[in-house]
Amino acid sequence: MMTEQDLIRPGDRVQVRLKAETFGQEGWFDGTVVRIDPYSAHRSFHWVELDAEAQAILGGGMKLVSVLNPRNIRKV
Repeated sequence: MMTEQDLIRPGDRVQVRLKAETFGQEGWFDGTVVRIDPYSAHRSFHWVELDAEAQAILGGGMKLVSVLNPRNIRKV
């Protein structure tokens, strides 16, 4: 069960899991939640601005990613 402390909010530092087939690299990348858009009663799009290091690893063209699956985002 998720507690109040587990909730992700704008401004939170997070890691997002990206897959190689979509992003060219696979793994967990650091960033900051900048916005949350509701999708359904149980899920939301978490918009994450990737850190400069993550952007460089991904080729520099990827600054903002959206995460829908809660298994692909975690607080740090």
